[in-house]
Amino acid sequence: MIILPAIDIINKQPVRLYQGDYAQKEIVGDSITELGKQFEKQGAQYLHLVDLDGAKEGKLVNQQIICETAKALTIPVEVGGGIRNMETAAYYLGHGVERIILGTAAIENEAFLKEALSAYGDRIAVGLDCKQGNVCTRGWLNDSQIDYLEFAEHLEALGVKTIIFTDIATDGTLNGPNVAMLKRLKQQVSVNIIASGGIKDISHIRSLKELGLYGAITGKAMYAQTLNLSEALRLCEAD
Repeated sequence: MIILPAIDIINKQPVRLYQGDYAQKEIVGDSITELGKQFEKQGAQYLHLVDLDGAKEGKLVNQQIICETAKALTIPVEVGGGIRNMETAAYYLGHGVERIILGTAAIENEAFLKEALSAYGDRIAVGLDCKQGNVCTRGWLNDSQIDYLEFAEHLEALGVKTIIFTDIATDGTLNGPNVAMLKRLKQQVSVNIIASGGIKDISHIRSLKELGLYGAITGKAMYAQTLNLSEALRLCEAD
């Protein structure tokens, strides 16, 4: 299992939210690029960036700093937030970003999802941001009433290779990931699953590794210093 340190971005600043609430933001550093370099130095294999302004507004907002960061690192970077058409997809994938994450667009515009998959294949991931088992859209502000397991099956049938699962109720809380929902998802589909939300310490990393997941995203736990990234990476690399 790989670990993906997360940097969420509002107004070109690295932040963390509590349960997806934009009003409850905490600035966690001075520079997005320097944070990324720190994670790379500690051994991270991948970096996870989210343009929260973009997710809310439905367009690219912080793309310049995101692409500058991607080009400054040697490890691959994945990006989500505000990617709603082929133009924005092409922009990121042509400016140093390895993989993009579609969320709202994957639900509201399946034609775009299919076109992106056809053009870019496994460089497209889909974010399943869930609240009480339903997929949410538009920066977690809208509940789609779509069951996450049914939607995951549909995504797999379309050719999606990577799903990023977030239980909004756990995100930013440090109360632990929703292992039960992740286990059901792992049983339902055979795509790569990346867990996001709720990770506090090494015990949570161990639980996710035991599920046989592809990856785990962690942000607040590192900033709150309840999880040591180097220790988590060592655990994931062990047999």
